[in-house]
Amino acid sequence: MSRFLRSMVFLVLVAACGSSSYAPPRNLDDACSIVSQRPAYLRAMQASERRWGVPVPVMMATIYQESRFVGNARTPRRYVLGFIPAGRQSSAYGYSQALDGTWDDYRRATGNRRARRDDIADAADFMGWYMNGSSKRLGIALDDARNQYLAYHEGRAGYARGSHRAKGWLLRVSQEVSRRAEMYARQLRGCGIA
Repeated sequence: MSRFLRSMVFLVLVAACGSSSYAPPRNLDDACSIVSQRPAYLRAMQASERRWGVPVPVMMATIYQESRFVGNARTPRRYVLGFIPAGRQSSAYGYSQALDGTWDDYRRATGNRRARRDDIADAADFMGWYMNGSSKRLGIALDDARNQYLAYHEGRAGYARGSHRAKGWLLRVSQEVSRRAEMYARQLRGCGIA
């Protein structure tokens, strides 16, 4: 084998080992397909469910809404005068679209200093932690996808103030999250997972 060909093979192997694939599963409307393609997603959410009590379908529906299962998802960029980049709309990042400050709170509270928002296990654990806290502080049932999503989106203080009530678009989105959680739950039961 020529020296050039060996070098190319080595570079391809190094690139394959060092890269992360953040591409979402192919059929996001089928929970069984999602967990078949990405078994690590199911393992991560089941571990979070055992630790925090939040059902897998609630987490799946929230992740769908927040990032469409794209691990390195970010909010859109803002532009001044329509073309000069001016940063992002927020610091939300990863599967869970957790903000910098909330993610730092999670890492401090759980002692998981190395947690990454683009790691599905960490993102699912974060989501379980946050929703469990919303249940304790706001009285929202762990399986209430609609209100858990509203508290997740608005923050606990915003939810307690009722900031979501003046946002018709957000109320519609929260209903969609609830319907998707119900759909995912039915599908997971159908394929013998839940």
